[in-house]
Amino acid sequence: MSKGKQTKSSFKQLKVVSTSRPLELLYINFFGPSRTMSLGGNCYGLVVVDDYSHFTWTLFITTKDEA
Repeated sequence: MSKGKQTKSSFKQLKVVSTSRPLELLYINFFGPSRTMSLGGNCYGLVVVDDYSHFTWTLFITTKDEA
């Protein structure tokens, strides 16, 4: 029996949009503190993605409580 590298099949991507209008479903990701501060002194970030249009907003903030 030969020993080979095991591979895992990846999940199939859905091509169907599950929402019917913009801003119906938003995905929000909060991250930080980052090692490097921005020029404005912000070290946290908030990323918002609209499921319908895939439009993305990125907001940089100074402290967690501003989220």
